[in-house]
Amino acid sequence: MGAGVTWGTAVSYTMDGIAYRTFTAPLTQVERATLTALNDMGIEVEAAEKTNEGKAIKAKGVDRQIEIELEAVSSKTTRIRTVAKQGIFFKDRATATEIIMLTERILGKA
Repeated sequence: MGAGVTWGTAVSYTMDGIAYRTFTAPLTQVERATLTALNDMGIEVEAAEKTNEGKAIKAKGVDRQIEIELEAVSSKTTRIRTVAKQGIFFKDRATATEIIMLTERILGKA
């Protein structure tokens, strides 16, 4: 297991179904793990761009639009926020959670 990565920590959610979690890992390491997770899940990355806080990743599945925000909390800590949208109103919390959990597993192997 990688330094600072804690196994079994729950994913938190906002009232509108957005999943988020903070990792004790630098932004670049969490970004690589997230992109690997999306690839492993067969989710196509459409865009990745730098933001004031860190990175924004847009991706798509068969019938899902995925938005991921990576925010550098410090040089060694990164917050991931994930939303998987299916249509206009439905948010797929399970897919958003799986992206975060797979990112965690990949970070553990780093």
